[in-house]
Amino acid sequence: MNKDWNKNLFNHEEANFLQSLEWAKVNEAIGHKVIFEKFDDKSLCLMIVKNAKRGRYMEIPGGPIIDWQNPKKVERSFNKIKEIAKTEHCAFIRLRPQLENTEENREILKTLSAKPATMHLHAEHTVILDLTKNEDELMADMRRQTRYEVRRALKMGIKVEFDNSEEIFKKFHKIQAETAARQHFIPPDLKTLLAEHEAFGKNAKIYTAYIEEDGKKKDIAYGLILVAGEEAEYFEAASTDLNRQLPGAHALQWQVMRDLKAAKIKRYNLWGIAPPNQPNHRYAKVTTFKTGFGGEVKEFIHAHDIIVNKVQYLPNLIVEKIRKKKRHL
Repeated sequence: MNKDWNKNLFNHEEANFLQSLEWAKVNEAIGHKVIFEKFDDKSLCLMIVKNAKRGRYMEIPGGPIIDWQNPKKVERSFNKIKEIAKTEHCAFIRLRPQLENTEENREILKTLSAKPATMHLHAEHTVILDLTKNEDELMADMRRQTRYEVRRALKMGIKVEFDNSEEIFKKFHKIQAETAARQHFIPPDLKTLLAEHEAFGKNAKIYTAYIEEDGKKKDIAYGLILVAGEEAEYFEAASTDLNRQLPGAHALQWQVMRDLKAAKIKRYNLWGIAPPNQPNHRYAKVTTFKTGFGGEVKEFIHAHDIIVNKVQYLPNLIVEKIRKKKRHL
């Protein structure tokens, strides 16, 4: 791997962990092939080749990192990407660039013969908090009810701590599996969580909000925070039944924000909310929670597919349409 990869990557303000060395290491650890490509001194792309039951394909999350306003550079970069995809015998390329969902940006992807994908890819709708603001400003930006819950948590004596040991990741996996069973979502497996623990090292922390009663520690909520460059992600979450009664998740988020500020992290990405005007979306409840902390709602361009082999792409299309309907996405 290129030791200067992250240095070059994080010269781009829009870049986050999805194109980082750490994310490459995670994907290698769980069995995917990763490919690094530098088109020039300022343009680069991490590609992940995945073997799925529905076919082999190439994924480009949060990338490529290129000058999207330069048509010639875009064309040259994608000629190389398509060449690599063919060499790797991929049926298609799925990308979700760090581009806002505007008509202009959708037109750029059209020029590449890219079509909107059936499924989303990595938090296309999210909330990003500006951590360069001071704590009073961050508190003032919150919705009134959210601010009340944060203060209530402090008065109740809810405590928050973090750990990044392998043991806490294993515990988190167990609690998240229980959370997923209650809330009907598919959690990452333990192998993936441990790969994130190994790849991100000290930049992967699990926060736990808890309360002490009769000398016993009772956990309420958990959050896996990943840090890369100047941005942090609230990447995974879990909770116990106590979270329905106590504002543990609010206490957790406030402590995370304060810790990230102290570490000079500039942005906090709350990672995934429902699309606009979809009150019945499965992320609707978590959207109310996350948007309560203020910040800027961001809508990145939807994932797009570039077809490399039409015959092999068709089964993937059918499978994903069925899966999307079953998951209410």
